[in-house]
Amino acid sequence: MICRSKAPFRLGIAGGGTDVSPYADLYGGAILNVTINRFAHATLRPTEDGQVRLIHVNEGLCAELPAAAHLEPVKGLELQCGVYNAVAARFCGGKPLSLELTTQLDVPSGSGLGTSSTLVVAILGAFVEWLHLPLGRYDIARLAYEIERIDLGMAGGRQDQYAATFGGVNFMEFRDGERVVVNHLTLPEAILNEWAMNTVLLYTDKRRESARIIEEQMANVRERKSDSVEAMHRVKAEAFRIKDCLLRGDLESLGDALNVSWINKKKMAAEISNDFIDRIYDTAIHSGATGGKISGAGGGGFMFFHCPGNTRYAVVQALEKLGIGQVYDFEFCKEGLTTWTV
Repeated sequence: MICRSKAPFRLGIAGGGTDVSPYADLYGGAILNVTINRFAHATLRPTEDGQVRLIHVNEGLCAELPAAAHLEPVKGLELQCGVYNAVAARFCGGKPLSLELTTQLDVPSGSGLGTSSTLVVAILGAFVEWLHLPLGRYDIARLAYEIERIDLGMAGGRQDQYAATFGGVNFMEFRDGERVVVNHLTLPEAILNEWAMNTVLLYTDKRRESARIIEEQMANVRERKSDSVEAMHRVKAEAFRIKDCLLRGDLESLGDALNVSWINKKKMAAEISNDFIDRIYDTAIHSGATGGKISGAGGGGFMFFHCPGNTRYAVVQALEKLGIGQVYDFEFCKEGLTTWTV
C-alpha cells in the first residue's frame, strides 16, 4: 500500500503579513491568495522493519532512523520529523510508526509561495490518508499551523496552511485568539482565465530566509512603529479592494491595487525589497505591467506582475533580457489538498 498526497502552492496577492501575530491579534488581518498548479508532494509507504526512512528529493536528503514515539529533528528534514511526532503523539498514543516518507516540491524551497507550510500540509495529508484520521479541512490547516509555528517554533503567519488545504481563490480573515475564517471566492471561468493570462510569474533565483523579515515585522508592531503599522493597515485595505475588484470582474483596477500594496509592503520591514528586486519591478512596469509584488515575506523568491491586454509578451521579453531569474508557466488551481491510496 502507498498513500500519496499533493497540496498546491499559493500566490500571496494582497494583505501578506497581516496574518502574523501580534498584528492579527491587535487589529485583525485580511489576506487574499490564490493557488497555482505547482505542488508539494508526499508519498508514504508503511513498512514492518521498525525503521523510519525520510527522503527529500529536492535537496537530495535521506535519513534512516529507528521508529520511535518521538524523532529527534534531522537537519533539513525538520518538517518531516515534526509531522511524524505530532501524528504519533496526538493520534497514535505515542506508538512508533514504521514507514518510508518521500517528499518533493515543484518549486524551489524558500521561494515565497508558502513552500514550508504547503509541504507540512502535504505530509499531514499522507498521514491522514494512511491512518484514516477524522480531520476536516479546517482541522488539517490548524494542525499544520501548530506543527510549524508552535511545535517547531518557526516564525510565520497563518495563511499558507489554509491556502494549501482549501485551494482556489480565498479571502481569509485572521482575528484574535488565532481564529481564521476562509471565504472562498467563486469567480467566473472567464475572469480566472483572463487574470491568469494577465499574470507573469518570475522566479528571481534568490532564495531567502523569511523568518528574519517576519520577526522584524512582528517587532515593529510590538514597538508600535507608526510607519510600519500604518503600512500594514494599507496592505490590509488593498486586500479588501482586490477582493471587490475580482468579484466585480474589474481586472483593470487590479494592477493599481497591487502597486499600492507593493509600495506599502516595502515599508513593513527593511529587507522586503532591495536594489535587485527594485530593478526587476521597474523593468516590468516600464515594459507594460501596471502593478505587481513579491509573493511571500520578501527579499527574493517569486515575483508576479499584472500585465493587461497583450503586454505580458513585452514584459516577459524585458525580464528575459535582464538575464535575471526564470519566468514560470502556470495556471490557477481550484483544488486544495488531495490524497489517495494505491
